[in-house]
Amino acid sequence: MNFFEKTLGFDPKTMKFRTELIAGATTFLTMSYILAVNPAILSSTGMDKGALFTATAIASAIATLLLAFMAKLPFAQAPSMGLNAFFAYTLCQAMGFSWQHSLAIMLIEGIAFIVITFFNVREMILDSIPANLRYAISAGIGMFIAFIGLKNAGIIVSKEGTFVGLGAFTGPCLLGILAILLSGVLMARNVKGSLFWSIIIATLAGIPMGVTEIPSGWLPVSAPQDLSPIFCKFDFTGLMNLKTVLVVFSLLIINIFDTIGTLMGLAEKTGIVGEDGTIPRVKEAMMSDAIGTTCGAMLGSSTLTTYVESASGIAEGGKSGVTSFTVGILFLIALFLSPVFLLIPSAATSGALVMVGVLMLDSVKKINLNDISESFPAFITMITMVLCYSIADGICLGILSYVIMKPARANGSRSTGRSASSPSCSCSTLYSDKLKREIY
Repeated sequence: MNFFEKTLGFDPKTMKFRTELIAGATTFLTMSYILAVNPAILSSTGMDKGALFTATAIASAIATLLLAFMAKLPFAQAPSMGLNAFFAYTLCQAMGFSWQHSLAIMLIEGIAFIVITFFNVREMILDSIPANLRYAISAGIGMFIAFIGLKNAGIIVSKEGTFVGLGAFTGPCLLGILAILLSGVLMARNVKGSLFWSIIIATLAGIPMGVTEIPSGWLPVSAPQDLSPIFCKFDFTGLMNLKTVLVVFSLLIINIFDTIGTLMGLAEKTGIVGEDGTIPRVKEAMMSDAIGTTCGAMLGSSTLTTYVESASGIAEGGKSGVTSFTVGILFLIALFLSPVFLLIPSAATSGALVMVGVLMLDSVKKINLNDISESFPAFITMITMVLCYSIADGICLGILSYVIMKPARANGSRSTGRSASSPSCSCSTLYSDKLKREIY
């Protein structure tokens, strides 16, 4: 226990070791889909699928273990679901880069991440986000996570006339509904590890339903796949141009806001945010993300980021680096037990994701809804995260609306025409001073 106290921030007075382990297992099970999805997406570029599975597991383990020891926070990291699609469908297919070129671009981005994190650029961006937007980001991420859960189960599907709508009652849909109800019932009855158990039970229930598929000749253990087909296969030829600079800059901007938003939302749920809005060891968390991205590129994977699914482990009571340490170890074990983890259908994790959304919604009550210049940007942040299917887009649009609304609100206050001696003017002066602090 002394080792975990010193290296992973475990406090036996306020934390339970068993709870931390269950929290880590829950986070891992909730995000283990990346072990199947990331290779499926990246292999469309011609990369070896088996090698991609190994790269995904090792890169996720390295980044998450770094976060555990450096930041001592209960978060997990893995290849970004948005940026792996950007890698495959934008860089390789639309822009014509080879996957070797794209890996070189990911390496450049990772090194740039390390540099800007070392000089506190990302931390300064984080500190500049106003309090109400922070609460909105936390709640918006919760809605976004719940939407992912509903989509993964086929409960919500795309429709031509209405963009989204209720899906047909297929096997995955029914299993997702079962998982959601089971998660809610277990949490209502205060069952320890309720989200973890809901995933396990839903996976087993999916066998007779035909959703959890067990291949013929299935064995739970297999040797790790060979990594050599994609390991350090960089191609830097022809990358010294403006197009590459713009691509790297775009990747940096997307990942900065994505990671910052996720860290803020998760930290809010963990209860570690200080009264001044600061997050302890946030620089270390960002540095582990930057190093993880660099290592991921060397292994043959796309950009890594902090996963919003970490909220499922936090909901189970995870508070220290023991949770993330558990996730990292499970990623390494997954190298040998890949057939077991690939059995878990995405519909089985939908209950955990929806319940996390329910738990993160309580941040809304902290938003100042009486001031339209505060509530409007908060609303834009939350709704666009879901509708744009992007944390980064939600944050960008929320900040833009905040920057537009605040000067307009200030001008409105100054144009009232009241005398400087009136109480209203005094309040306006106080508000103006507060506004300057918020903006600058």
